[in-house]
Amino acid sequence: MNEQRYAGRVAVVTGAGSGIGQAVARQLAAEGATVLACDIDAAGLASTVELIEKDGYTATTVTADITRQADVDALIDALPERRVDLLANVAGTMDHFLPVTELDDDTWEHVLAVNLTGPMRLCRAVLPLMKAQGSGAVVNVSSIGGLTGAVAGTAYVASKHGLIGLTRSIANLYAEDGIRANAVCPAGVETNIGRTAAPKVPWAYQRLEKSFGRTTRMAVPAEVSTLICWLGSPEAVNVNGATITSDGGWTS
Repeated sequence: MNEQRYAGRVAVVTGAGSGIGQAVARQLAAEGATVLACDIDAAGLASTVELIEKDGYTATTVTADITRQADVDALIDALPERRVDLLANVAGTMDHFLPVTELDDDTWEHVLAVNLTGPMRLCRAVLPLMKAQGSGAVVNVSSIGGLTGAVAGTAYVASKHGLIGLTRSIANLYAEDGIRANAVCPAGVETNIGRTAAPKVPWAYQRLEKSFGRTTRMAVPAEVSTLICWLGSPEAVNVNGATITSDGGWTS
């Protein structure tokens, strides 16, 4: 592995204020990338920058809500030289394990906005830049909830399935422009997403819980970030349209 494989490259990372996004931003900075870190949580972003600077590197931050088009536009405006080599769509939210019969419109719309519409808007914004430069990579963080309905509520599962569809569509339509798109599907990871994972409907959670024994432990964010950073690098040049699990064998 080239330890400076991102030297001279620009990477945009959403959800960079904590968890997997923070780990991705730190690793990319260490590998030479110019990192533009985005999160709705300004305090979280400040913590990420502090960690990156302690590592001896730098990063630029933009506090933004990816559910708002104006914030997406501001993020793109902050790009150095209007270049993007990697877009890592990491930001995500859970849905309190709500089944469809108990699902309110506000939860549905918010989860879809964060997990699917926001990543779509970012892809829509950066793909023309990648096309102009003749190369680029998108890594979308889906979930094993994008592969099965047995691990989360209806809104989360639908959004993560949709994100895989978005990934495959981009991979197919833009490969001739030198652009790759892949999806990563983690299982349980120690992140702040748990704040939106508190079950609200006991019977639904009890039924979903039957599948939870398939995992041996919770992963740490760095164990997922290594896969994301590899997929975005030139080392993965022949990987396009893939959906790759990082779940400790949960879906095996």
